[in-house]
Amino acid sequence: MKIYTRTGDKGSTQIYVDKAVRVDKDDLIVQSYGEMDELNSHIGLLCTMVKAEHKNMLHNVQRKLFQAGFAISASTTLQQDDIDSLEALIDTLTNKMSPNTSFVLPGGSTAGAQAHVCRAVCRRAERAVISLAKHHDVPEVVYAYLNRLSDFLFTFARFVNIEAGVDEAPV
Repeated sequence: MKIYTRTGDKGSTQIYVDKAVRVDKDDLIVQSYGEMDELNSHIGLLCTMVKAEHKNMLHNVQRKLFQAGFAISASTTLQQDDIDSLEALIDTLTNKMSPNTSFVLPGGSTAGAQAHVCRAVCRRAERAVISLAKHHDVPEVVYAYLNRLSDFLFTFARFVNIEAGVDEAPV
């Protein structure tokens, strides 16, 4: 199968809602997909920077981002348990660190800085999905997942910086 179809050369693409639909590439649905795709790619880059013991956790997040996209289009397995799992990860990591008492500058180690980039991209994806929800049915679990994911990515950034022995720079 060829990677190119030439069907999108004039600015439209096919998506799947309850059936296949052709939309412009700047449609809010496509923009939301794109934001989540960019986030997933940034998390993939983050995976190359972290210890092997953290990769499976991040790969699971990547799989859930695909489920968030499926929720926007046609079907998903994303559910409240996935949000609960992120909260449990946040709590586990938080319990291994001293309390966060101030805003911190994004940065630190290479992995910590990339986790902060992921967090910022996640917030943008969340905003895109919220905009989309004003015009299309989007299950609440999608934007709740993205909201919690940004919290996780902030916590993970702090964690990998501490793990690397890099002090956080307060604002």
